[in-house]
This record gives sequence, structure tokens and C-alpha cells, in this order.
Amino acid sequence: MAVAGPQSGESETHSGPGCVMSRRTFLLTSAAATSAFTVMVRMPGAAAAEEVPAAIALYPRKLIGRLSELKVDVPLDFNYPDEKQYSEAMLIRLGREAGGGIGPEKDVVAFSYICTHQGGPLQNTYKAEHKALGPCPLHLTTYDLTRHGIVIAGNAYQSLPQVLLELEDDDIYAVGIFGLIFGRYDNLQA
Repeated sequence: MAVAGPQSGESETHSGPGCVMSRRTFLLTSAAATSAFTVMVRMPGAAAAEEVPAAIALYPRKLIGRLSELKVDVPLDFNYPDEKQYSEAMLIRLGREAGGGIGPEKDVVAFSYICTHQGGPLQNTYKAEHKALGPCPLHLTTYDLTRHGIVIAGNAYQSLPQVLLELEDDDIYAVGIFGLIFGRYDNLQA
């Protein structure tokens, strides 16, 4: 490798024998060496795309309530997608439009009752005045039910899993989940 002397505008401060390289030359040489290294470790055939079948989750369609029977700010408990651990959820009519809401006012939503931080139970923590669920008894995480269950405060960094709903006449069906239920690696495997 050739040793570069000072570039224009740079002064040489090293006296005596040995290798002298300016900061600029060092950075340029390092960048070139890194680029060459990156190209050398590239896997053969990486540019070619392969067809991979998509994995499709088939959630059960479950009747969980009736629109005409829901009262504003009164949660209705149910289990979804199964009856196993961590499947506790709530259906609620918030009285104002919410993300993912169904019904004429788009105010009916459903969420998991299990805190995403460490699995604390959120039953009986609904706050009607804020349309929020929480705080979790473990570490005080609170979720905004009008905005897809995002974290308002606390230690959780994931939104509360939202149960996807369908309305057919007066019947409300759970048809899927947006987000991962705490304690599961797959929502359909407990």
C-alpha cells in the first residue's frame, strides 16, 4: 500500500522515520477497504429472488356480542382466539370514534386484556373519562383505546393487541388480531 503525504491544506506534524498518513487519507482508505470487504462476503445467488409461499393465519370467526346490547363504557368480556391462557379480551362501545371501530359511530372496539409488557391483567382497569385501559398493576402501563391501543404511559413498548371485528346485521364477530398476544409466539398457538 502506498503511503500518502500531506494533502493540500494539511500539514505534516510527524518528524522522524515511519509511515505518515493524514486523517483524510486514512478515512478514504478505510472506506475503500470496507467496500471491498462487503463485496467479498456477498453470498452467491443473493441477487436472485426465490418464490416463497406466504403463511396465512386463519383465525376463527367467533360471535362475541350484539351491537344493540352494548352500552357505552361498559366492557363485555370474552375469550379469543381460543379458550387457552392469555386469551382474555374485552369488547366495548366507547361513545366516540376509534381506530378500527365498527358500527354506525365507528366506536365499537375490542382488545386483549393482557398487558404487552409482562403479561399483567388489565381486567377492571377501564377508565371511561380517558377511553383508556390501565394502569397495569405490575408496572403502570396504560393504553389508549381510541388509537389502536397505543401506549399512553408506562413500561410497555408495544400497543395492546386489537381484536379485529366484523359487523353482520346486529351480530359482532371477532375475526383476527392485530398484534401479538403476550406469552405467545403465535396468536393461534398457546
